[in-house]
Amino acid sequence: MLTQNLTVIITRNLQKLKSELELYQQESNIWKTDKNIANAAGNLCLHLVGNLNTYIGAVLGNTGYVRDRDAEFSLKNISRKELVQKIEDTIAMVNTILPGIDEKILKSEFPLLVLKEKTSTEYFLVHIAVHLGYHLGQVNYHRRLLD
Repeated sequence: MLTQNLTVIITRNLQKLKSELELYQQESNIWKTDKNIANAAGNLCLHLVGNLNTYIGAVLGNTGYVRDRDAEFSLKNISRKELVQKIEDTIAMVNTILPGIDEKILKSEFPLLVLKEKTSTEYFLVHIAVHLGYHLGQVNYHRRLLD
């Protein structure tokens, strides 16, 4: 049940992230920063895709994804089309892997120590869903303020 709900929530928020990027009137503004806004929407998008592909894809689904977290924040001027494709690929991955995670895995310790303390897999999956929502709100604010 939890994995079904998380699949729906994560998919919904990734679809909303895609919509936010498509709402920018000027594509170049996706990469705009300001003195008080250090992370461009494009970098937040890359960060979210990297995060989900790492923890759901590579760790739980053995996809072979290799994360370059530094690049998530240093790359610039990737086209909107490419960002949207990355989101769509991530949606497909989430919908393939997350529903197949059984109760035993959810209750077990998450295979990587990411936070300060060890957590269960179900706790960590809720954490990354909340993380997605947090940064989605930042993207929405970025668009409304800088576009």
